[in-house]
Amino acid sequence: MIAQAETNSHEIKALVLDFGGVISKTLFETHDLNEAALGLPAGSLTWQGPFAPGEDPLWRAMQAQEISERDYWLTRAKEVGALLGQDWQSMKQLVQAARGSVDPMTFIRPEALATMEQVKQAGHKLAILSNELDLFYGEDFRPRLPFLADMDLIIDATYTQILKPDPRAYAFITGGLGLAPEACIFVDDQMKNIRGGQDAGMTCVWFDVHDPASSYSQALSHFGLPALA
Repeated sequence: MIAQAETNSHEIKALVLDFGGVISKTLFETHDLNEAALGLPAGSLTWQGPFAPGEDPLWRAMQAQEISERDYWLTRAKEVGALLGQDWQSMKQLVQAARGSVDPMTFIRPEALATMEQVKQAGHKLAILSNELDLFYGEDFRPRLPFLADMDLIIDATYTQILKPDPRAYAFITGGLGLAPEACIFVDDQMKNIRGGQDAGMTCVWFDVHDPASSYSQALSHFGLPALA
């Protein structure tokens, strides 16, 4: 887990979270559910991304910034579509087919809900900074996630067209919340986005998808709040 130096808790006023991977479980973690929803035999989806990077060269290419995250998922969407005899041309088709018929709260990390509740009850602000929330999940996804009503601000590059780690993406958050970057804790599972947040002046916590509880506890520590059980 990587974070900047511990910050005095009284200076921190907002928790800013990425969505995919941080709030929601990754598609890699739900292959069994995805296969069932898609009508595919168990074991059809073999790519594991951060859970087996040595066996996923496309993921390694993304981490090396040889391709974008959107490129990675577009390729995966095309592959899954081909398994179904369909010509898919967007990640949205994959996500909606794999998750659209299932209660979306099934894919939300309980650690995320517990953390957001603590932060909100302590009187701090909550925000989401995503590169593709509605692009991947669709506009009708949000009303099915009741906790989004607790967000003070949601910035989605689906509409701004400014992707992390572009400095302007982080400025949308600080400007929208009316806070200095130093008052924000930013959590993301992609190191390039963490570096962008650090360059913007935010205190950052790299989210380890292998250990969500520890990552969220690290974020809570900056607010002087107790770690997750």
